[in-house]
Amino acid sequence: MSELTIDKVTLAFGGLTVLNDISFSVEAGELLALIGPNGAGKTTVFNCISGIYRPSGAIRFRDRDIVGLKPYEVAGLGIARTFQHGELYGRMSVLDNLLTARHLRIRTNVIGEILRLPSTRSEERRHRDVANQALHFVELERYRDTPVADLPYGVQKLVGFARAIAAEPNVLLLDEPSAGLTREEREDFAHYILKIRDQLNIGMIWIEHDMQMVADLADRIHVLDYGKSLADGRPEDVLRDPEVIRAYLGTQAGP
Repeated sequence: MSELTIDKVTLAFGGLTVLNDISFSVEAGELLALIGPNGAGKTTVFNCISGIYRPSGAIRFRDRDIVGLKPYEVAGLGIARTFQHGELYGRMSVLDNLLTARHLRIRTNVIGEILRLPSTRSEERRHRDVANQALHFVELERYRDTPVADLPYGVQKLVGFARAIAAEPNVLLLDEPSAGLTREEREDFAHYILKIRDQLNIGMIWIEHDMQMVADLADRIHVLDYGKSLADGRPEDVLRDPEVIRAYLGTQAGP
């Protein structure tokens, strides 16, 4: 069974159709690259999955249709997302930013907090342990207590990545995680993306414009063009598809 299935999803704003009968799926432990030119509908697909937009068609997490759920309900099911611009809290420490990803996992109540019950303290330790494990996973322990605003841009992007991991997701939506990074920083991201796939068995949908990274890393590619599905398959096949080359990649395309 697929972790996440997009089934004939269509979305229109007024008379403008921005997604038209989109269908694809991602398995546990699979890295699916979602590519296409600017305006193709990639981030709109993420907004539909995340509960920001309500399209027609079905979006199934395992066997449950999640269309119509609120964003916090979608996140609570185990679908996490990174954002192009981080969406971090600059004055908070790196660790505290990661702890914000744990809020949907909190089970204690106000009485437990006031009385400092053993169960409350145990839960707090659990959340802190998970956040620290996420920091370790992307090798950011040395920045644990540093305010995010004091960090270089590339490190801030990794903090956003670690925060998504701290949510303990089953599906991870990666929205251009390497945008604005140096070559060395992109190589670091590539390493951590593969580490998530191979060690955590998380299904990932990855929006990316760096076609060399896509060719090197993706298990499968789904191509959007003007809100429609254009191609789906292995990188070596999709990146040589004449329709894909004409619509998006240009005549020099290839893995």
